[in-house]
Amino acid sequence: MWKFWKKETELTSGVSESASFIKLIIISLLVFVFLLYLLGIYWSSEPGLFDVETENAYVTTGQDKKFIVGYTTVAATEKVASTLLDKPGGYLSNDVLPPSVFLDNIPSWEFGVLVQVRDMASVLRNHISRSQSQSLENKYLKDAEPLFNNDHLAWAFPFAEDKYGSGVEKLRLYKENLGQVNSPDNQFYARADNLAEWLSLVEKRLGGLSQRLAASVGQERVNTDLSGDSAATQSTQGANSLTVKTPWFEIDNTFYEARGACWALIHLLKAVQIDFETVLEKKNARASLAQIIRELEATQEAIWSPIILNGSGFGLVANHSLVMASYISRANAAIIDLRDLLNKG
Repeated sequence: MWKFWKKETELTSGVSESASFIKLIIISLLVFVFLLYLLGIYWSSEPGLFDVETENAYVTTGQDKKFIVGYTTVAATEKVASTLLDKPGGYLSNDVLPPSVFLDNIPSWEFGVLVQVRDMASVLRNHISRSQSQSLENKYLKDAEPLFNNDHLAWAFPFAEDKYGSGVEKLRLYKENLGQVNSPDNQFYARADNLAEWLSLVEKRLGGLSQRLAASVGQERVNTDLSGDSAATQSTQGANSLTVKTPWFEIDNTFYEARGACWALIHLLKAVQIDFETVLEKKNARASLAQIIRELEATQEAIWSPIILNGSGFGLVANHSLVMASYISRANAAIIDLRDLLNKG
């Protein structure tokens, strides 16, 4: 009887210990998942706006302080690019582990920023740093542009963030050599035609984002691909009308990509406002650029909804994509007008 009771007690104790162990594992997993959730929320926070003006844009020569043309724009581009790497969680687009792998809004934001950095790096290399088409390209920018064009999803051999970090370093070297007497090959030409070249890229980027955002509700559009040129042709025959609709699972990604692009553009336009001040004054265009910046700043307002809503145009539920498209379209229209103004003599 004693042996039977002892054996039963040991069996009951073993089952109890096993149940406690399983319970401990379940609780630990739940705590781990909750901590990952909190970390994901923190990493999904978007960086705020920063001040593009820098005292380093001035060099002291004797009793005078000389302004270094281009320093502010390059510094702003460098800071925008480095923010991708230094923000909470670092660069997340190429992460393959939780919680990053479950996040899609902030990687879309990162891609929107990255595209603007790529465009500015391209214009700096091919236009702004060169006095004419036959001029030699700048040695730092020649390396920086391809570094920023590395695959944004590459997570190993090479790591995307390593390439972008090298690109930031090349921008820094170009910036630091601007205005140096012993480095006359490092120039930033603040001319109207150079500014117009960059704005033409911005115009296309914002136009594309605006179309994708507006397509959140689905639209029937007339095919205007060949409009304006009676002799124009295209590779394959297109339909007279097109049904355009952004898939519902891509709506929030498109929204955050546009938000990231606008965040980057606000800083770059504010920097351009400083470096191209003489050009803008001559064209009486300072107010036009200030209005563009104001429209884009409206895209950075806080989002009070936990999700990006996609109601119909005049329905009961808000459509965040259409609101974003409205601000971007107005900014884009103003950019088109500004570029036309810069192209006039």
